[in-house]
Amino acid sequence: MATATTPPMVDQVQLSPFEYRRGLLRSAQERGVALEAYSPLGTGRHLGDRTVGKIAARAGRTPAQVLLRWCLQRDAVVITKSTHRERIAENAQVFDFALGDDDMAALDGLDRTGGTDRALERPWW
Repeated sequence: MATATTPPMVDQVQLSPFEYRRGLLRSAQERGVALEAYSPLGTGRHLGDRTVGKIAARAGRTPAQVLLRWCLQRDAVVITKSTHRERIAENAQVFDFALGDDDMAALDGLDRTGGTDRALERPWW
């Protein structure tokens, strides 16, 4: 934003309960920039998490649906990726339920970024 002549409309960043960049999300919202959640399922790594699994079982949903719904309730744009027709259909079933405050707080507690306002924790190079 300091060097751009035109502010971005969307910023794609790694975002999930495990990479919950609270500061970045807050800053983007203040500036009217949508955050797009890149890899909200952690390329599958997050699906086996015990907390996610308990919440999914309680909600009658899959772990993927819980993680995607968390992103939506945090006002992130989510574009899922799958080559499996059944998973594509399953991932679309996230608009007919909501996670409660306790479940959202439990998922927020999985954050490993410390709530940073940075898109990357370390340089990619």
